[in-house]
Amino acid sequence: MALSTLAKMLVAAVLAALIAAPAAAEEPDRIFDKSTKWNMLTPDHKLAVYGIDDPLIEGVACHYALPEKGGVSGMFGVAEEVSDISLACRQVGPVVFTGKFEQGDEVFRQRRSLFFKKMRIVRGCDAERNVLIYLVYSDKLIEGSPKNSTSTVPIMPWGDQPAPRCADFLED
Repeated sequence: MALSTLAKMLVAAVLAALIAAPAAAEEPDRIFDKSTKWNMLTPDHKLAVYGIDDPLIEGVACHYALPEKGGVSGMFGVAEEVSDISLACRQVGPVVFTGKFEQGDEVFRQRRSLFFKKMRIVRGCDAERNVLIYLVYSDKLIEGSPKNSTSTVPIMPWGDQPAPRCADFLED
């Protein structure tokens, strides 16, 4: 009886944590995937490529690639995904800042395991060079240091529009 009560409490705690966890601002666009291991009855292991737009800065898009586990655990969404994520961000139109931001502000977040592990994309500004810097990392430590990848976006004029300065939009 005590084990059943404990199990019910654990399930309730997990559900409450999942419901209370803030969702990412917007779902990423799945561009394509490539199978890396075929499984007969369950989903294949894949490398998937996603695209997101910076929610605060129009004209900047990021693409990231990450492995997705198949098999039974992947099919039910309980697999702990590895932290190998690559990132590339580019200016895709005139850059327009829609608000101010702090160094290291979160642009996107995605759960990578049932508990504790999230992938995060954060943004910064190299004011001297007028370059936006994007960093992707997994918040669960892997052998003492998180795996990460960076990408930079030099802010350039677009058509006849001058390039804004990212330093002008940093929070003090």
